[in-house]
Amino acid sequence: MNPMITSILIINLATGTIITMSSYHWLIAWMGLELNTMAILPIISKSHHPRATEASTKYFLTQATASAMILFSSITNAQMTGQWSILQLEDPLAQVLLTMALAMKLGLAPAHFWLPEVLQGSSLKTTLIIITWQKLAPMTLMLMTWNQISTMTITMMGTLSVIVGGLGGLNQTQLRKTIAYSSISHLGWMATIITKSNKLALLNLTMYILISTPLMLSLITTSMKTTKDLMMTWTTSPMLTTLTMIILLSLGGLPPLTGFLPKWLTLEELLSQNMVPLATILAITTLLSLFFYLRLSYSLSMTIAPSPTKTVSKWRLKTNTMTLLLSTTMPMSILGLTIAPLMKP
Repeated sequence: MNPMITSILIINLATGTIITMSSYHWLIAWMGLELNTMAILPIISKSHHPRATEASTKYFLTQATASAMILFSSITNAQMTGQWSILQLEDPLAQVLLTMALAMKLGLAPAHFWLPEVLQGSSLKTTLIIITWQKLAPMTLMLMTWNQISTMTITMMGTLSVIVGGLGGLNQTQLRKTIAYSSISHLGWMATIITKSNKLALLNLTMYILISTPLMLSLITTSMKTTKDLMMTWTTSPMLTTLTMIILLSLGGLPPLTGFLPKWLTLEELLSQNMVPLATILAITTLLSLFFYLRLSYSLSMTIAPSPTKTVSKWRLKTNTMTLLLSTTMPMSILGLTIAPLMKP
């Protein structure tokens, strides 16, 4: 793709998200979401592969449906209350419609079926954009209306997302689909806690982006796309392979790594509000996600693919444009738990 066109699309992508995040009027927020969607479609389909075209079509249909539901819920609320402010969503029907629409935009179960297919048809760089930047605008709307959205609906969808994310990733050999189900599971944690503590939901989102970014940068650097590729990276980049294994364990939520912090605080908040059954379900179903993270870590660190050469190590020091990004994002994704005492008021 022409660099000028790519720059224009990236600028529009950022502009659409910023418009949505900074607006208090439903029509302006909807316009930002549409601009964001229109900008990401050419980026998904730029490889001109049939799978990429299929992925962009699925993404467009899902996001257009969700945007139409957001517009319908805002019109319904405006008809009942006479105002378009995002912070005053008072109509019960509009609250349920908005909750379902934002869940569809994020990829929460049962409206999650588009996310694994779209990520599988996209490149690794596009996957990084979809699982990080594309979550900001819908999550901002959810955080702005956290005390007005339907609590029962979002809690049920969040719990179901954690279960589906754990079960769906068990039988995957494609890394992008595994990352998609991982994203669904983490979004379930955010959706479950958002009506109880919006600050914890924001912490969950921040930590997820901090951990997912270096993981995807590692996959981009080593061109890993399947579980088989994981076995073949040790001889080419041993240090990066070791760090990627630690990041995978952090994404699974193992202490004392960064990913343990949001899960720990979320379970503590649920228990403090006497939601013991919900906290138990989340803790048990997270073990499913942890299983496939451990399986990927095992393939990455303890399995070496058969090699026709007698050379033990084939790695070479190579200059890579991702080195700076990796060196700045990896420490926070691994050692972020050390900032936990600073968060206590």
